[in-house]
Amino acid sequence: MTIREAIEARHSVRAYTKRPIDGAVRDALEAEIAACNRESGLRLRLCCNEPKAFSGFLAHYGKFENAVNYIALIGPDEPDLQERCGYWGERLVLFAETLGLNTCWVAGSYQKGEVKGLLADGERLAAVISIGYGAKPGHAHRSKSFEQVTETKVLVPQWFRDGVAAALLAPTAINQQRFKFVLNGEDVEAKALLGPYAKIDLGIVKYHFEVASGRKLQVGHARDER
Repeated sequence: MTIREAIEARHSVRAYTKRPIDGAVRDALEAEIAACNRESGLRLRLCCNEPKAFSGFLAHYGKFENAVNYIALIGPDEPDLQERCGYWGERLVLFAETLGLNTCWVAGSYQKGEVKGLLADGERLAAVISIGYGAKPGHAHRSKSFEQVTETKVLVPQWFRDGVAAALLAPTAINQQRFKFVLNGEDVEAKALLGPYAKIDLGIVKYHFEVASGRKLQVGHARDER
């Protein structure tokens, strides 16, 4: 499965089997996490066989089952951390899909106190991604139209349509899709609109857009200012 195929195949999964993530699959996932950390300046971390983060009322409310593995999205406490974690976290989500794993973005339905012990001074936790072998497949949700998430003043090229179509397949908080892509000539600006966790969502949809369109977008500003 290619990353573009993973965009089509991926759906959020909250119930997992007890099959562990090990062997070549875990090695490949750890290698991709290490590559993302080198390129992004973040400190994303895979935690396996750790049930405490998805224990208690929050996990029950979020309908999680056997969620004992997760990726913690950690980085320096900077204004653009959420967007960067969304971008690099989604790269891992789609890579995991190619390995036969299933995932779910989780911003609120987990025990944050159990995960914050992983933080070093000056770091912040943006979210986590539950990961494992799904007990049942996820399903597609209703989506906004191309027109609802774009602003265009010129003839729309196919690469832009492809990028937006992929962005509309991206996971967003409560399926809100609170983003907009603005096309001006050959330039594209992606905007986060008002909504919970909209900055994380912006990073996620930017990655989808880049994969499908072949065009690079600016993600965050902290790395450019150093």
